[in-house]
Order: sequence, then C-alpha cells, then structure tokens
Amino acid sequence: MAAPLTTEQIGIRELKTHLSRYLKRVRAGTRLVVTDRGRSIATITPVETPPDTVWVSDLMAVGGAHWGGGKPQGSVRPPRLAGSRVSSVVLEDRR
Repeated sequence: MAAPLTTEQIGIRELKTHLSRYLKRVRAGTRLVVTDRGRSIATITPVETPPDTVWVSDLMAVGGAHWGGGKPQGSVRPPRLAGSRVSSVVLEDRR
C-alpha cells in the first residue's frame, strides 16, 4: 500500500516563480492544490509508476542500471549479427 500523499496549497504566482522547487516536492510525493485568489483551480499530483515498469526502478536503485534523463544514445559497441541483414532479406523476398 502506498504512503498517503501530503497536500499543500500554492498560489499561481508563487508556483510560477518557484516551479522547479514545487515540482521536486511533487516528485517526492506531495500533492499541490493550485489556487487563484484563494479558490482551488487545479491539482498537481505525482504520476504513479505503472506496475510493469517497477523492475526498472528496482534495478536502478541497486545500481544495476543508470539513466541521466536524456535520450538513449545506444551502445558504443553494438552487437554484430550473423547472417543476412533484414533489408537484404526484404529485397530478396520482393524479387
């Protein structure tokens, strides 16, 4: 069972001024209620991790993998495949 979310109210101007700070709080499990002149207008809540990707978080937690948040670049030494290339097989099939 997940821990209950803490809730904070924040005005639009304060949120705009310190957006990164508040998004870090959301990432840590805080729910933000955004207000405009004292009236609630929106809620920002953390995204739940899909159950089929939990193993990735577990692997990263034990140091088995890492990700800097950027676009994956691929391997420095990509594996060599034995046999024909897919493009050659497709061209051969079209003949």
